[in-house]
Amino acid sequence: MTYLYLKSLHIIFITTWFAGLFYIIRLFIYYKEAEDKPELESAILRKQYLLMSKRLFYMITWPSAILASIFAFLMLYEVPALITQPWMLIKFGFVFALYLYHYSCQVIYNQMAQGEIKFSAFGLRIWNEVATIILFACVFLVVLKTTIGWVFGVVGIIGVSVLLMLGIKVYKNIRAKNSWDADDN
Repeated sequence: MTYLYLKSLHIIFITTWFAGLFYIIRLFIYYKEAEDKPELESAILRKQYLLMSKRLFYMITWPSAILASIFAFLMLYEVPALITQPWMLIKFGFVFALYLYHYSCQVIYNQMAQGEIKFSAFGLRIWNEVATIILFACVFLVVLKTTIGWVFGVVGIIGVSVLLMLGIKVYKNIRAKNSWDADDN
């Protein structure tokens, strides 16, 4: 029964971790786009996005990452046989990739705190999809737990990735044509 409580808490904190990672990139994008606004508006928006990012990153995203990992280790302690499962070893690789992604978001946040993000808004939109790909990979892997299932999952991930990239490109074109960000005054 302890294992199921640990698993539940692990899933909850994985969910909040991913939510934080998805939203932090959106805040980076908004911050970057605020650079193109008039000076006063830009200063106000950038200050607010920096504050929101700081709170999100240090009050939700980092604690969720740490708690998700703690509960994962406790689950492995409760059921050490999980470590010998091939799918679990692959999952460790994806978790490592997720921590690298999280660290890259920390680097971008640090740039933001210094006053300038070195990536374009479009580049950040593309980077945002990396977390989606990792999420898909982990869910397929944990649910299917088979090599064949994982292979189909990876093929699906690649397909979803291509669709996401195309969707971003279409969105960029539509946005440029419609000027959705312009005031309708």
